[in-house]
Amino acid sequence: MAALRGRPLLAPLGARLRAGPRAPLRSAASAPPLYDVVVSGGGMVGSAMAAVLGHDIHFYDKKIALLEAGPRKDYDHLPDSYSNRVSSISPGSATLLSNRVEVFYGSKAVGYTWPLPSHGCDTSPWVQVELADGRRLQTKLLIGADGHNSVVRKEAEIQNIEHQYDQSAVVATLHLSEATDNNVAWQRFLPTGPIALLPLSDTASSLVWSTSHDHASELLAMDEESFVDSINSAFWSNINHSDFIDAAGAMFRSAISLLRPSGSAVRQLPPSVARVDPESRAMFPLGMGHATEYVQHRVALIGDAAHRVHPLAGQGVNLGFGDIACLAHHLSAAAFNGSDLGSLKHLLKFETERQRHNVSLIAATDVLKRLYSTTLAPLVLLRTWGLQATNALPPVKEQIMAFASK
Repeated sequence: MAALRGRPLLAPLGARLRAGPRAPLRSAASAPPLYDVVVSGGGMVGSAMAAVLGHDIHFYDKKIALLEAGPRKDYDHLPDSYSNRVSSISPGSATLLSNRVEVFYGSKAVGYTWPLPSHGCDTSPWVQVELADGRRLQTKLLIGADGHNSVVRKEAEIQNIEHQYDQSAVVATLHLSEATDNNVAWQRFLPTGPIALLPLSDTASSLVWSTSHDHASELLAMDEESFVDSINSAFWSNINHSDFIDAAGAMFRSAISLLRPSGSAVRQLPPSVARVDPESRAMFPLGMGHATEYVQHRVALIGDAAHRVHPLAGQGVNLGFGDIACLAHHLSAAAFNGSDLGSLKHLLKFETERQRHNVSLIAATDVLKRLYSTTLAPLVLLRTWGLQATNALPPVKEQIMAFASK
């Protein structure tokens, strides 16, 4: 898995995009400019969505706008420090980030007017978008990629089913005790929640520690030395181990090794952490969310605007990139056929395909979260055996990885 930094990495990506016009989008005597597609939200998912459409051969004559609320940032080189917002992306998702597209900076959408499916001659058939600076534009298709607090979703009155976990995630940028071939993501399930390290370089990793709200606050208040000690202890300590579970697990591993000898494979161990980047620690509450609809007439939701998942599976942004690939496929076909991009005919195909996949993964992640939150010995033993069996059966593991990467 590749580690992708958050907004600081996207900024140099966006810095090469050609800035949109700074002049007002309309004069008093003219109608708002019409775009074929407007993507609201300039984060990882929104930028990638616009990039994919902008480089689709069937969109060569289409007008696409990407609304980025933040200012344009120019970088001659990557920042020296890593962001504490890191996503683990699959190889398939990484290919989506290689394109560039025109972008409008400082363009936060604050209001929308929706067309009726059957409009009269005195009613606009397009979505009207109002920007914070008073400018207006209209579009044949609005794509909401504006996060789990999506304004697009709320303005479209799409219901969002939410559940707040009794957990917060603590994130930070960590430096390892020694340089290693740091290319493995590590995760350990603790009674309070999972702790994970995502590799950034040979000497740095990103921390995502899901734990109780009180413990998360304690971790943020610790001095740097105590914080580092807590991380190393969480990965290396056996304080939460049960002799019975350890013995049963060892017996199961021995039985598996008789059936499937592992050869001379060396067991890898997690790296040791030496220090934390000053001011990189932060925390945020965790929850699950899912929009009951991904699409309406001339509207589509992608990424966190459509779904929110616990970070234990590391699949949040990959779900968004899967949305992009699916929606772009159907929009490309519609453009090729000369169809209306905002028609429900192909938007519903996108919704059906992605909801079937996303709901299954979100539900599985929620089950895992609850399974690993229990200390009941029978369930702990079952999950231990399940992980060992999955790791010993490559076809099963490959199927799980293939499904998660879609």
